[in-house]
Amino acid sequence: MNTTISTAYNYKVVRQFAIMTVIWGIVGMGLGVLIASQLVWPDLNLGLPWTSFGRLRPLHTNAVIFAFGGCALMATSLYVVQRTSQARLISDTLASIVFWGWQAVIVLAAITLPLGMTSSKEYAELEWPIDILITIVWVCYAVVFFGTVMKRKVAHIYVGNWFFGGFILTVALLHIVNNLELPVSAFKSYSLYAGATDAMIQWWYGHNAVGFFLTAGFLGMMYYFVPKQAGRPIYSYRLSIVHFWALITVYIWAGPHHLHYTALPDWAQSLGMAMSLILLAPSWGGMINGMMTLSGAWHKLRSDPILRFMVVSLAFYGMSTFEGPMMAIKTVNALSHYTDWTIGHVHAGALGWVAMISIGSLYHLIPKVYGREQMHSVALINTHFWLATIGTVLYIASLWVNGITQGLMWRAVNEDGTLTYSFVEALQASHPGFLVRTIGGAFFFAGMLLMAYNAWRTIRDAVPAECQAAAQMTAGAHV
Repeated sequence: MNTTISTAYNYKVVRQFAIMTVIWGIVGMGLGVLIASQLVWPDLNLGLPWTSFGRLRPLHTNAVIFAFGGCALMATSLYVVQRTSQARLISDTLASIVFWGWQAVIVLAAITLPLGMTSSKEYAELEWPIDILITIVWVCYAVVFFGTVMKRKVAHIYVGNWFFGGFILTVALLHIVNNLELPVSAFKSYSLYAGATDAMIQWWYGHNAVGFFLTAGFLGMMYYFVPKQAGRPIYSYRLSIVHFWALITVYIWAGPHHLHYTALPDWAQSLGMAMSLILLAPSWGGMINGMMTLSGAWHKLRSDPILRFMVVSLAFYGMSTFEGPMMAIKTVNALSHYTDWTIGHVHAGALGWVAMISIGSLYHLIPKVYGREQMHSVALINTHFWLATIGTVLYIASLWVNGITQGLMWRAVNEDGTLTYSFVEALQASHPGFLVRTIGGAFFFAGMLLMAYNAWRTIRDAVPAECQAAAQMTAGAHV
């Protein structure tokens, strides 16, 4: 038996997840532009229940977080764990189950959410049969990832794998605890928790879905692809280890900051605020570590749009992880809560950090797994970069203005104690911001269409034999 072929990396599942990342990115972001447009032009709801904002909005969040983000995480983690372990995935069959199982989850979400089948929990809307399928797929994913780490041919476990591993284990815990529910029919269930307890469990889950799915996993991506694209070692490996332990120790406690001024006990609210403020330190430590990796390589930004994606993603990571702790302060939260400022903050992280680091990583990864030197068009990557950057800035700036406007208008009172403005007046004041947000989202969406075309041309030009050769040549090569 040819040992080179038997030890070649499994790039098939990486290619599958990479392609679906782009496809689901277009679907999820296209839905985002649609529902943003519905706020500008309400008639776009079409008067139908399954095209209403209330049903399409959870479909959008699930599509961008779990379909686009999830496929990006699985593509990159299964690529990185093989390269850094110098070992093939432990099971090709399990890897295939993870891919097809995850796509089944996404399709089921796309069917059930517009039909109104929902548990009504933020980021955990899917009903109990789909929750069980997610659990099965996630266990298979964990076995593939950690099994590959265990069979590694090097003693060291690269720090990117620490972040990927932390993300996999914590998301499993979050998913199971928050989705404990009592089924009452084939597609309806009720939470085992009630009242303030249910809210506390939900936002322990909800914020850590951000903290571990959308932060820890993508930091694993950053710690591999930024040094690779820059051609420089990570600035401080020691700092990366401190970053990991500090992040996972503190982040898990931050959830109660979503429940300021609610029935949650005051001590729990204050704990969430304090931990959120402490979280600034490890977050900025990681951002600085990524940025400083470019020491001696800053000139590459002039000609490398892929590296530009990664550096700008780090800038947005630093900004949104400063903004988050500030918004967790009770007095700031009194102004920002329930306003568009919160939505702007989420998208500063989602578009600026998560999407940009994913896009940059995929532009690096796709040619590698298809045996090509580079993407079909560097000029298209450059255009995509500017569309994504301008789109993100328009999006978040418009919602910052909207959010502060809304917060101030809602708090304004007359001398006799009555409200100065009605809710409708605040809504009218928000309309220009809704329009700018839609334009920003459309810019970002247009960039994803360019990425799809660029990826298609790159893949079309690839020869299957060269894809296999790429896996053979790198199996056992230094990462």
